[in-house]
Amino acid sequence: MSSQSLSNVSAVLQYEDFLERVITFTLCTVPACVFLFVNGVMLFILRSKPVFHDSCRYILLYNLLLADTVHLVVSQILFLLGVCRIILTYPVCGTITTFASLITVISPLTLVVMSLERYVAVCFPLRHASIITIRNTRVAVIGLWAFGSFHNLTRVVLMLDFPFEKLESLQMKGLCYDFAMLVGSKSNDYDKSFTSFLFVSSGVVIVSSYIGVIIAARSASTDKASVLKARNTLLLHLVQLCFSLSSTIYSPVLVSLKKILAGIIFMRLHIFLYIVIILFPRCLSSLIYGLRDQTIRPVLLHHLCCRQKV
Repeated sequence: MSSQSLSNVSAVLQYEDFLERVITFTLCTVPACVFLFVNGVMLFILRSKPVFHDSCRYILLYNLLLADTVHLVVSQILFLLGVCRIILTYPVCGTITTFASLITVISPLTLVVMSLERYVAVCFPLRHASIITIRNTRVAVIGLWAFGSFHNLTRVVLMLDFPFEKLESLQMKGLCYDFAMLVGSKSNDYDKSFTSFLFVSSGVVIVSSYIGVIIAARSASTDKASVLKARNTLLLHLVQLCFSLSSTIYSPVLVSLKKILAGIIFMRLHIFLYIVIILFPRCLSSLIYGLRDQTIRPVLLHHLCCRQKV
């Protein structure tokens, strides 16, 4: 009777664990699919009309949305692997996290370029057309991806410095996340230094652009409506920068919480942090720009409403 009772308790615990995973899978996958659909519609819109792909602002917006969409896809894959408790090998996990790291760098750098574009538009309106050209914008986008690729190459070189051949197996002992691949002290120190540099430098550029716009607002010859709109846009970029770089603390926080919290509590907190830090910021750009921009908004609503008149 004691053995049968233990067996029943074990079956109940297994059922509750399975139910918890199904609920977690549903709560995070459904919103992610909705946001991916909205982002996909936005990306399609920005490539469907000449007014969008021939404008510098919309080229930068397309690059930002593309980076956020790809990052959301990779994050969702890693999250579902964690929910299903699938253990990967170091090479597979390293490939996924390296690609995710590249996308994480692109978003804040794109926000910096977008802020500089607004600064030039307000403070140097007569030179804006000669400075912010289609060619210069595309060169800037290529430069962003080249810088991010160089950062990733450095991460890979430092990662390979770890003696993987001394391990008994390449199978990881825990779940795959970005922080787990910082296997050496050099990798860890470099990642912290680069993240701090990226956050500080990006914040300084955006804040400086905001101050420049505020100073320009005092000029009598400046278009007050244009300045106000640019100021609000720069504030939005600063908030987006904080959200974008908040994903860098996601993995370290999970590692610390896992050491002090029980399984079910940790899983529920894991869901909350994933939605707040990863899922929500990646859908923010498409919703804000899609509804805020008067050129995009009618086209976006037209497609989201199954091409019915809004």
